[in-house]
Amino acid sequence: VVVSGLALALALALPLPSVALENGLARTPPMGWMSWERFRCNVDCQADPHNCISEQLFFEMADRLAEDGWRELGYEYINIDDCWSAKQRDAAGQLVPDPKRFPSGIKALADYVHARGLKLGIYGDLGILTCGGYPGTTLENVKQDAQTFAAWGVDMLKLDGCYSSAEEQAKGYPEMARALNATGRPIVYSCSWPAYQGGLPPKVNYTILAEICNLWRNYDDIQDSWESVLSIVDWFFTNQDVLQPAAGPGHWNDPDMLIIGNFGLSFEQSRSQMALWTVMAAPLLMSTDLRSISPSAKEILQNRLMIQINQDPLGIQGRRIVKEKSQIEVFLRPLSRAASALVFFSRRTDMPFRYTTSLAKLHFPEDAVYEVQDVYVGKIVGALRTADNFSVVINPSGVVMWYLRPMALPLQPWHVARQQAPGEGFHPALL
Repeated sequence: VVVSGLALALALALPLPSVALENGLARTPPMGWMSWERFRCNVDCQADPHNCISEQLFFEMADRLAEDGWRELGYEYINIDDCWSAKQRDAAGQLVPDPKRFPSGIKALADYVHARGLKLGIYGDLGILTCGGYPGTTLENVKQDAQTFAAWGVDMLKLDGCYSSAEEQAKGYPEMARALNATGRPIVYSCSWPAYQGGLPPKVNYTILAEICNLWRNYDDIQDSWESVLSIVDWFFTNQDVLQPAAGPGHWNDPDMLIIGNFGLSFEQSRSQMALWTVMAAPLLMSTDLRSISPSAKEILQNRLMIQINQDPLGIQGRRIVKEKSQIEVFLRPLSRAASALVFFSRRTDMPFRYTTSLAKLHFPEDAVYEVQDVYVGKIVGALRTADNFSVVINPSGVVMWYLRPMALPLQPWHVARQQAPGEGFHPALL
């Protein structure tokens, strides 16, 4: 999972380029389901057996992922979040699941999940307690807990950072990476480290982070509201110059869970979250009740072209390239085979807005011709030239998302650096 102590010391001393964590995992952003945003720390199984954090909830969500078309689209992780464990470690100092809520144990749950072609994620916290007040993983427990998770058959670990100091985090997050690696089991490693250090340099070194973690939480927890989604979008794209170069195959920025299918987002806002997370090359970890999800929310989350774009093998995170006074914003993600994804996003709250531009104004190469597919509508428009003006009508708090495939490219070789500096010169990548 991690570099040696010597290499880590070198990484601390030298401004190295971003190097992927080479455990061979998360070559595209992880996809699946996570309990926290929708089910939180509901442990009252007497009053609310259907929705409490228990093995039954995870058995049922695994069934839904396996039987309702999710698994085939790439949604493969079932992730337990906080509040799964007993309030104390056992006599041997091991973490144990709550015996009333997880009577079969985590190994049995992992076996159930694996039998359905899925993978199991679990939650820990690098501190004396988890955020919910359950036993944490202090530095002396790191190795033991990594071995426990591996023995249970866990496939992903989210390691939170409540109740720990900056010094403990600087030691403990790399230590857990080494400990996971030493188990010999492939375990995707999700770190909350940067979120506890403000998410930005100089406190956060993304070069080192990318050598230690497969994905990381940079910013606040998502809540079930449009205001929360917008605050995350604002932070990520305001700081895109720092964040965008840090992402790539095996190491991803994580803006937190998809809340599509819950209570706080309208239909348009749900489509916007899906499109913006996709253009960010974000992990697609749903947190909703898959047993009762609406057909419209399911359709957004199961959009095949959207998922294909999110899972693009180049793994380049997109950027905001236009911010208009009219409250229209344009985002661009370069894709493999010289394709691109464009998202036209409206922050307006009045009425649908007709936005007119051209690919030339969006810095696409001169004399290129593209086939355009509307990601949500599915309609294909052929032969859009770079110089052609076009209009899109964007609903309030909604998006129009395009997938552009080149039909003809300019004769001049035209390339762009993978981590191009921002500004007017930013182009979609034609590789």
